Amino acid sequence: MHEWYINETVHLTFDCYKMVLFMKIYTAFIGLLMICLMVGAVSAASSTSTSTSSVSASTTTQSPDQALSQVFVSSVSVDPQEFYPGEQGIITVQLTNTGTQDVPFEHADILNSQNIFIPDETLNPYQVMTYLGPGNTMSYTLKVVSRPPDGIYYPDFSVSSPGADSIIYPIEVQVSSTPIEEAISLRPDNFALNSTDNVNLTITNPRVGGISDVIVTPTGSGFGISPRQSYVASIPGGSSVNFPFAITPYAASNVTFDIQYSNGQAIQNPHEDTVILPLNLGTSKTAPATVVNDLALTVVDGAYQLTGDVTNTGINDANGVVVSVGAPATPVEPYSNYAVGSLTSNDFSSFTLTFTSSDLSAIPVETVWKDDSGNTMSSVQTFDLRSLASALAASSKSSGGFLGSGSGATGTTGGSAAAGGYGGAPRGGGLFSFGGGRGGGLSSFYPVIIGGIVFIIAVVLYVKRKWILGKIRKQ
Repeated sequence: MHEWYINETVHLTFDCYKMVLFMKIYTAFIGLLMICLMVGAVSAASSTSTSTSSVSASTTTQSPDQALSQVFVSSVSVDPQEFYPGEQGIITVQLTNTGTQDVPFEHADILNSQNIFIPDETLNPYQVMTYLGPGNTMSYTLKVVSRPPDGIYYPDFSVSSPGADSIIYPIEVQVSSTPIEEAISLRPDNFALNSTDNVNLTITNPRVGGISDVIVTPTGSGFGISPRQSYVASIPGGSSVNFPFAITPYAASNVTFDIQYSNGQAIQNPHEDTVILPLNLGTSKTAPATVVNDLALTVVDGAYQLTGDVTNTGINDANGVVVSVGAPATPVEPYSNYAVGSLTSNDFSSFTLTFTSSDLSAIPVETVWKDDSGNTMSSVQTFDLRSLASALAASSKSSGGFLGSGSGATGTTGGSAAAGGYGGAPRGGGLFSFGGGRGGGLSSFYPVIIGGIVFIIAVVLYVKRKWILGKIRKQ
């Protein structure tokens, strides 16, 4: 009994010891946890205080003058580039804010100039206050009017900022009354009736600024013209533009060119002018002109055959040249007319015509062609061909007189009159007959040609005689 009591007491004492040890460890853990929480709270409070201090420093408000110093004029434009005196225009100024806060502005205006001014201050939309935010731009567009005299002026653009100084910026504006220049730069010396000629109206802009929407309208009567109107979008300063027209006069008259243009793009100030072109009728000094010469006359198959040259003595080309004969001659085939083609200046070409006629005293030779504009032009020369036919007179007695007789009158151009008339054209003396004079053609050379051929054959036979004899012996 006594031992049992002692054992129980020992067990009870050991349990109490474990309980006390557990309580000490628990208390130490709780204390350590509280210390950590207190340290964290102190650190967080310190960080919050630092952050608040930083934010407060970063949001410090600048003074109005400091904020205004971050704004500058980033661009300026003036339209028109060069004013005529009394014209309207537009000045555009752009401001840029490189700062960190809004900047207020009011009362934008043009100052210090009597030559460039805002015509009506009550229409100025920039008297009320507006704000220019950080990193943004803002434009002021002001309508102005120029005044004489000519010159270069520097009106000030001014805009104020409440609580700070104003922005004042000088702007260069040019005023000039120099007009544009118009001239007829291309025209013929004379205009031919019903013939088309090319004309150039040249407009030169000697001003610094360009002009726009240029319209040229020809007006008048007694002529045809193309185009009826011509347009160019712009003519820059110091440059010129040609306006081509094709004019066909039907009578002596004047062409009036009405010229309209604008100065400026945003505000188009209209201007106008006129140029008058007299259509003086006459013979053009540069037009193609033909001359027929070096004529020769023969008889072929019962018809006269006339050969010769046609030359372009003009400055311009003659296109599609055709040569023919007129009354009293009657054209017959194979050469009732002769197409020469194109003749450049000082160029010539041969032609051949066949015809019948009872009178050789006045045979008209007509040349028809087209100029570079497609106009049909012509020239007629009349020739007395009796002298060319004098070589045929000896054989005309036996011809039967089917070509008739002539009067012996002198022609207006070329040749000379031969005494007496003709009883008809001879049938001998043709191109393939022997004998004859100037009018005999190639026939007068046949004996010489045949003799030359016989001589050449004899020479060849003599040179090749051994070879020919050898061939004969082998056979």
